Amino acid sequence: MSRISQTDPELTHRLTRRGMLGVAAGATAAALLGAAATPATAAEPTAAEPTAAGRGRPVLPPGRLGIQLYSLRDKVSTLGFAPVFAELEKYGYDEVEFAGYTQGSAGPITLAQLKRLARNHGLTPIGSHVGYYADDPNAYTFAQNLTKILDDAQALGLKHIGTASGPFRYGSTVDAWKRAAEEFNTYGAAARARGMKFYQHNHSDEFSFATDNPKVRLYDVLLAETDPDLVFLEMDIFWAYAGQFRFSKRPDGSAAPFEPLDYVLRQPHRYPLFHVKDGVSDPANQFGYRMVDVGDGDIDYQKFISAVTRLHGERLAHHWQTEHDQPTESFTFARRSSSYLHSLREKC
Repeated sequence: MSRISQTDPELTHRLTRRGMLGVAAGATAAALLGAAATPATAAEPTAAEPTAAGRGRPVLPPGRLGIQLYSLRDKVSTLGFAPVFAELEKYGYDEVEFAGYTQGSAGPITLAQLKRLARNHGLTPIGSHVGYYADDPNAYTFAQNLTKILDDAQALGLKHIGTASGPFRYGSTVDAWKRAAEEFNTYGAAARARGMKFYQHNHSDEFSFATDNPKVRLYDVLLAETDPDLVFLEMDIFWAYAGQFRFSKRPDGSAAPFEPLDYVLRQPHRYPLFHVKDGVSDPANQFGYRMVDVGDGDIDYQKFISAVTRLHGERLAHHWQTEHDQPTESFTFARRSSSYLHSLREKC
């Protein structure tokens, strides 16, 4: 059941619009609609595992809806964590993902206090974004201060600790990404020794092609060269579809289509976390989409989430974090996005 006490007054209109739009408008519609067909590698639903499309099981599992606090950085900075967490509790969130542990002008807070504060509002700290590398030897990055990062993650009780930095440290060649993958394996082994999972969060450039071999997609190098038991992925779904828009052709113009959902269905265990970010199709935009509140865009989240959660054994294996890089009003974004995703939970 939903933890939200009442339906968002705007939700009915948004659901009606979503039903009319389908998955995506414009130039990317045909590619995105390919998500409707489950790849041969995906497990078929059984009688015990009915599909999420309307036979008794919610699309979004209870206890798995979170938010990336970067979306609320203005509120955290000016109000502090306590008022923000109180709002998130009211909106029905279950989890929070961090992008820094300070409060800006609101003053300092210890990690123990932060962990307790989240728990007091029914929120589980699920992960955190940290930089990959920096020139400063004292920088708070995996390359420079791995032990400190893992200590802090343990203090917060995190199950996942990762980076939103792309593996471009050594360039965009195949060997450069192999070298970065080796470092990610090291971070993953150190995280696993602490009972955590190391993850990398994508933007759209990860789906570009190697400069020394334009037939090779860099994201495929990352997947192939990292140990699947040590390095995990947080797919930012919006940026993955932006990558599809930008990089469905190789530099020579030859076709290189891909479907973001297929990556997940082929290796679902590698994707414990997702960023649920929405966009309106806009082929004039360099990324193919304009970012909007979840439920206002053209990405079919009922289809995407249900395709993942209906896989055998994957029902509770994933965490769905809403995010907006530049929300018009961050509390409004958090409330409306939660309402929409809870409506998917309640429809089934």
